Amino acid sequence: MNNAAANAAGDKAVPVMPAPAAEAQLVIDRVSKRFGEGPGAVVAVDDMSFDVMPGEFVACIGPSGCGKSTLFNIIGGLQEEYVGNVMIDKSRIAGPHAAVGMVFQEESTFPWRNVLDNVAFPLELQNVGQSERRDRAQKFISLVGLQGFEKRMPSELSGGMRQRVSIARTLVSGPRILLMDEPFAALDEQTRLLLGDKITQIQQELHQTTLLITHNLTEAVQLSDRIVVMTYRPGRVKRIVNIDLPRPRTSDVVSSPAFGKYVAEIWGDLREEATRGMEEAEAGAAARGKTARG
Repeated sequence: MNNAAANAAGDKAVPVMPAPAAEAQLVIDRVSKRFGEGPGAVVAVDDMSFDVMPGEFVACIGPSGCGKSTLFNIIGGLQEEYVGNVMIDKSRIAGPHAAVGMVFQEESTFPWRNVLDNVAFPLELQNVGQSERRDRAQKFISLVGLQGFEKRMPSELSGGMRQRVSIARTLVSGPRILLMDEPFAALDEQTRLLLGDKITQIQQELHQTTLLITHNLTEAVQLSDRIVVMTYRPGRVKRIVNIDLPRPRTSDVVSSPAFGKYVAEIWGDLREEATRGMEEAEAGAAARGKTARG
């Protein structure tokens, strides 16, 4: 019975409660990581906390040496010893997790396998039957725009195409969370933008939770719902920026004043941190030179 009907019947209406907000799928809770002991110890990441909601695209951006890749390895389960908690669906990460797929900076295709067999490889490890794994591999080859290249070897493909093979191979296992560490770093700017468009299309189609590690300002603004800006080492959360731009982010959006304003705003934060890193490096070099001369 709705409220109007209840009132007509003389019953007290029951207020409609709002639907509960979605819970974060990925939680980074006060995460720190130190390498080494004593005076020579390096704190790569210090007390970092942020959440990623289901289906959200979040980028972590910061200057070189800020601990981005360390954070990536912790979330991906490749770095098991750390302080704090990384939670996926309320379960703490303690090693590689079946829900997480990882795409690395350098494409990792197997040069002795063609495109189809490269993409199907994770399904072989899961003992999926040949017919099913080929069908599933074909689906993701098409999704990344490589249909017609199934029989080509990696040596016959461009760098951007090989990276798409790596992405398809990661996606074929059906991870709920996709981690990407500088996946377009080796590509030219035009290819980066085009591949960014493809990643956005895939993410929107699969509704996949995605965390991108990058140092590229344009890439971060083009792809993300939110951007976590990190400080120079030790890496901390300096600021989180919500990107309020329409999707799809066409060339008109990327060339708009609003897009440029986000890039300039984040560059202001990064410039402070990069400058601090440069000054520390120069001071360290000067101190080492003085010691060597002394």
